[in-house]
Amino acid sequence: MNAGLIGFPLEHSFSETYFNEKFFRSGLSNSHYEAYPIPEIEQLPALLKKYPELTGLNVTIPYKESILPYLDTISDEAQSIGAVNTIKIEHGKLHGFNTDVFGFRISLNKLLQAHHRKALVLGYGGASKAVCFVLKQLKISYRIVSRSNTENNFLSYDALTDSIISDHPLIINTTPLGMAPKRLDYPAIPYAGIGKQHLLYDLIYNPGKTIFLIKGQQHGAVIKNGLEMLYLQAEKSWEIWNT
Repeated sequence: MNAGLIGFPLEHSFSETYFNEKFFRSGLSNSHYEAYPIPEIEQLPALLKKYPELTGLNVTIPYKESILPYLDTISDEAQSIGAVNTIKIEHGKLHGFNTDVFGFRISLNKLLQAHHRKALVLGYGGASKAVCFVLKQLKISYRIVSRSNTENNFLSYDALTDSIISDHPLIINTTPLGMAPKRLDYPAIPYAGIGKQHLLYDLIYNPGKTIFLIKGQQHGAVIKNGLEMLYLQAEKSWEIWNT
């Protein structure tokens, strides 16, 4: 099996190391996983032509939504979400799936408390759509916070207050703010409204503790990064590629 990761940039990703170690442990010495940073999604057909041996791809920022027109089939779940992060390549056809939902749901469930019934979701890209899908499944109400406040349910960052933050004890960062190498970036929310009742979840896993999480922890919040989610969704991808 030969698989890889597409996105841009990819310097932050642990996927290449994770999968190649998995191949080694599984005795698949002829299998290989490689990162393929492509600055534009339009470069995907050329990439596939150059590497016809590819049987699977993971998709990361910023292509989880723009990948859709390039796929021959999309799973019902991924279609409902509107984002794909895993592709199975079979007989020249691209089949899209979303394993972010699987990884996020399991990793979040471990930390949820009875009072975590209202959430703020920071960002509205492909990863955010998977997060919102899970929150609906768990019957957790949520508001989306976006720089482009174009939907009725969206909040702008400028509209956030300490009171709104306090009223939403679950805050999930789906933006790349704080991801390596730009480790000093963080979402501009009123951190003073965060307290011990809060759970802050950051989909970023590199660095292990972003400024977003550090600020939350300083105000007493429980914090969680995206590393476990990465491993869970990667295992689900592996399962898809091998069935």
